[in-house]
Amino acid sequence: MTATLANHQVRLAKRPETTATREHWNFTTEPVAEPDQGGVLVQTLSLSLDPAMRGWLNDAKSYIPPVAIGEVMRAGGVGRVIASQNPAFAVGDTVYGTLGVQEYALIPQDALQRAGLVKIDLRLGTVGQWLNVLGMPGMTGYFGLLDIGQPQPGQTVVVSAAAGAVGQTVGQLAKIKGCRAVGIAGGPAKCDWVVKELGFDACIDYKAGPGAVREGLKQHCPNGVDVYFDNVGGDILDQVLAKLARKARVIVCGAISQYNNANSMPGAGPRNYLSLLVNRARMEGMVVFDYADRFPQAVAELAGYLKDGRMQSKEDVVQGLDQFPETLNKLFAGGNFGKLVLQVAAE
Repeated sequence: MTATLANHQVRLAKRPETTATREHWNFTTEPVAEPDQGGVLVQTLSLSLDPAMRGWLNDAKSYIPPVAIGEVMRAGGVGRVIASQNPAFAVGDTVYGTLGVQEYALIPQDALQRAGLVKIDLRLGTVGQWLNVLGMPGMTGYFGLLDIGQPQPGQTVVVSAAAGAVGQTVGQLAKIKGCRAVGIAGGPAKCDWVVKELGFDACIDYKAGPGAVREGLKQHCPNGVDVYFDNVGGDILDQVLAKLARKARVIVCGAISQYNNANSMPGAGPRNYLSLLVNRARMEGMVVFDYADRFPQAVAELAGYLKDGRMQSKEDVVQGLDQFPETLNKLFAGGNFGKLVLQVAAE
């Protein structure tokens, strides 16, 4: 069956010092092989493009090994099983896992757990939603906000990159849990959508001028910020630190404003960190993989919110594997509106 199939792949050619451009990637083609005993062959339908992918290109110690030179670029995705030698997966099953930036993922038995391959139910959400609210971004928002942020009804939750994949889940979940939700996003269109469609109480447009974030926080968080979910780092983090309430919690999820700095270093740390001392606040990092054993709990709850209309999702879908380099960079220019998805094959 696979003899006539060709697998188009995107592999890391060299490590970028700043922005990863087309020259940093090799586009390769190889024949598709049948799975060995216990393995599965998955056709990729859509891939999740996330800010963390930029960090995976750096040859530096982190929570996950870097992508090796010559290796297929790591990416989570949704696909369909087209050949299986494993009783846990049948041909036709829709699955989620680390499939890589390629058309077909051949996953041997000993790599199934590492790939996190699981069957998913499209009755709970679309392919896009399984890469968004029901996927890694949703899991990040859910556990970061609820486990680390521990929001209480009536408290003020602020989230940066509010129109992005993680941010949209955090703000809506904060509202469901009885909190005041304030977003920070770039541009009037994103801010309008966050407030009018997602139901945030307010959204601050960081592109509105040099003092926009400071003035917005002053206006919309008069009693301070109880929980801050940080996706961007940099100056916005500093502005929010200056507005923390007593016993505030800051979730360090990402620092997208810093990822393309020269030498791939994150740049200067927060200047206003002494606000943590003054306000007896805490700042804690989170990596979503730490919560993998509890993903089913989060999926069940979030799918319920999607079904009853209390939660929405927005996906920004780009078609074609060959568009990967430019599409990934949309994340760092703020060019995506919603969860960025690369569609590889028709569903």
